[in-house]
Amino acid sequence: MNKYGLHGKLTAKPSHADDLASILIRASNLVSTAKGCHLYLVSKEENDPNSVWITELWDCKEDHDNSLLVPGVRELISEAMPLLEGSPQKGQELSVLGGYGV
Repeated sequence: MNKYGLHGKLTAKPSHADDLASILIRASNLVSTAKGCHLYLVSKEENDPNSVWITELWDCKEDHDNSLLVPGVRELISEAMPLLEGSPQKGQELSVLGGYGV
């Protein structure tokens, strides 16, 4: 079983991590209806108040890429961009082989 995983960190401007996380949680509700989406997890780093992490699990990269076409997703991306400190970092693309909960 191979699945497509993506794990990445977004750095918010000071005092905006909660706002960014809220937008990403709204995005998770939208992409939960997308074909192939198994997980869209939003987390905050305990030792860095400006870091927000996203962990995603999809059937394949194509399903992930198509999730950007879900109505409302691009609007949420536009809403989140001004809250970021710099450009988003490229996330780690993973080939998920298996494990509990997959």
